[in-house]
Parts: sequence; structure tokens; C-alpha cells
Amino acid sequence: MLFWVISMVMVAVGVYARLMKHAEAALACLAVDPAILLIVVGVLMFLLTFCGCIGSLRENICLLQTFSLCLTLVFLLQLAAGILGFVFSDKARGKVSEIINNAIVHYRDDLDLQNLIDFGQKKFSCCGGISYKDWSQNMYFNCSDDNPSRERCSVPYSCCLPTPNQAVINTMCGQGMQSLDYLEASKVIYPNGCIDKLVNWIHSNLFLLGGVALGLAIPQLVGILLSQILVNQIKDQIKLQLYNQQHRADPWY
Repeated sequence: MLFWVISMVMVAVGVYARLMKHAEAALACLAVDPAILLIVVGVLMFLLTFCGCIGSLRENICLLQTFSLCLTLVFLLQLAAGILGFVFSDKARGKVSEIINNAIVHYRDDLDLQNLIDFGQKKFSCCGGISYKDWSQNMYFNCSDDNPSRERCSVPYSCCLPTPNQAVINTMCGQGMQSLDYLEASKVIYPNGCIDKLVNWIHSNLFLLGGVALGLAIPQLVGILLSQILVNQIKDQIKLQLYNQQHRADPWY
């Protein structure tokens, strides 16, 4: 019931976010849109928890079996994704690099994506994918001579080193940083890319990630176990009712 309510909240938040930002970003990058992701996950979660909730209330074996089967598939998919990510870590790193580069290209196209990248760069103290010069892939930050943008050869403000006691954020602090070499740029911005920083963060927080994975797995396993127990109880009740009906119809009973 709790996850059912959470799923409805997720769908509501996703729809609200999508409607509100539709006027702000007509060229939104749907492939990485957090609002669309919230809606899709919320709808799937709603359907899954609906089967479990209604199936248990109505003692419906079909709904409970569907709930148990879907939960098992979700658990196996998560387990497979974790194993494949560990075994093919190099390919996973390449995929992450591809996603980050694609996000850099669409930085100005989607406000949600822009805020997500800015948060990530400030959180991990990094800039770009491999280095700060990756921002040249974006049409607004490109260093080519025919680029008319005021941000030509610059980097976003989230790449800049924090300034103590700064009351107003200087959004133009990354002006012309791509034209500088590594040592000069490192005095103003974070010169290192986010991919290595992310990999280092994962390696240093393996126990935390393992705890999160365990926290996700335990409710799923408990849900599978309890649904199967309830299904067996319902089947036993049906057998008992049939047994009683047969003996009531027996004249020698």
C-alpha cells in the first residue's frame, strides 16, 4: 500500500514537471528527461503494486501470482545488471562516457538536464567528461572562430572553483577557460573530468552502494515470499471448502 501511494506521487510529480517545463524547454532531450523517467517508473510501479495490493485484499491468486512473477523479474534484472556492470566494467565506463558527452551536447536544450549537470560538476568538483575541454562539443561553448555565442570557448559556471563569502554567483566565471592550458585553467576552474571522479567515488563508496542494493533487494524478496505464502494459504482454503462441500453432499456424512 505504501509503495502504491509512492508510485502515484511519482506519476503526479512527473506529469507536473513535464507540463511546467514544456513552455520553458520546447527542445527538451526526452531520452534523459527526469520527468519522463519519473512517469514511466511511477506507472510501472503503480501497476505492480496494484496487483499486490488488490490481490491480497481480494485474495485473488491471479493478481498475486502476477505480482510475484513481476517482482521476481525485476529482482533478476537488477541482479543481472549488477553482475554485467561488474564483469564488463570497461564497457560500462565507455557507456557512461557516451551518456556524459551526449548530455554536454544537449546542455542548453533542457533545463532539468542543465541543472543535473551543474549539480554533478559542483558535487564531484569536476568539469566535462574527461577534461574541461570536452565542453567544446557544445555548440554554445565551441571554440571555433565562426561561433557567434558569447560563451565561445567557455565552460559553465559550475566548473568554477568556489569563492569564499561570495554573495552573488558569477555565471561568467568560466569565460575563455578552454583557451587556457591545464595549469592556468586550474587556478579558476576544476580541470579534471567527471568520469574519473565518478569512478573514484564509486570505488570509495562500495559499502554504501552495497547497502543500498541490499535495501532494495530485501523488500522485493520479502514481497515475493509473502505473496507465495498467501497464495498457498488461499489454495489451502479453497481445498478445504471443496472438501467440506463434498462431505456435506454425502448422505452418509
